[in-house]
Amino acid sequence: MTPPSNGIVTVIQARTGSTRLPDKVLLPLAGRPLLTRMVERVLAASRIGTVVVATTTQAADDPIDDLCRAEGFPCYRGDADDLLDRHYQAGKLYNASAVIKIPSDCPLIDPRVIDRVITYYLDHLGRFDYVSNLHPATYPDGNDVEIIAMEALATAHREAARPLEREHTTPFLWENPHRFRIGNVTWETGLDYSMSHRWTIDYKEDYHFIAAVYDGLFGDDPLFGLEDILNFLATHQEVAALNSRYAGVNWYRHHMDELKTVSAAQTRRI
Repeated sequence: MTPPSNGIVTVIQARTGSTRLPDKVLLPLAGRPLLTRMVERVLAASRIGTVVVATTTQAADDPIDDLCRAEGFPCYRGDADDLLDRHYQAGKLYNASAVIKIPSDCPLIDPRVIDRVITYYLDHLGRFDYVSNLHPATYPDGNDVEIIAMEALATAHREAARPLEREHTTPFLWENPHRFRIGNVTWETGLDYSMSHRWTIDYKEDYHFIAAVYDGLFGDDPLFGLEDILNFLATHQEVAALNSRYAGVNWYRHHMDELKTVSAAQTRRI
């Protein structure tokens, strides 16, 4: 099911213990669990390498392990709070030269966006320690792709000490541009929908939005893309409104006093 890695290991972090929307990765989308749909979309990218679901060792996440076994998805279980360690250990286990971080709360992610970020990294191989489409973000929220060279990930794993650096995996890298070579891929349209279009899942309204998009598009093309979603929302404004109150809300808002490279314009409080 997983193509040859060529040294790339893609880690999809997943857990059941969301405080705002428990078991969100197991909620149904087009008749299958959200996590299954999410992995399907990631696997559709052509340069994705080995795809691994990384969950925790807590008993509450046994259903994720069970799902991965049933679907044939590789699964790594590690620390519940130290996601940096989870990504690093999964990378080591699968002999990664680079680790791609994609969170499981992005079930609308476009495989073509994934490939575009990977292609940029590979076309400039050896020139960057970290490449993403998030610093700054321009794509609709929920198309998150981060690529970390294994050597840089090892440095972060060894040196990162702040809780936010361990919990969110990559801040140690992009918060230290004087130490690490940082690359960024922007949306080729020149538009910036990162604060206006929310395609990620954290609240029940997000689930209603994502389920409505799947209901509207999945039957015609299970791998519907970014443009398909935009066209659908243009004619279904009632769907776009379902979670619009959370547009621009992200984890940055809790750490604005700690982050040096993120401005107040890149997050919003509820």
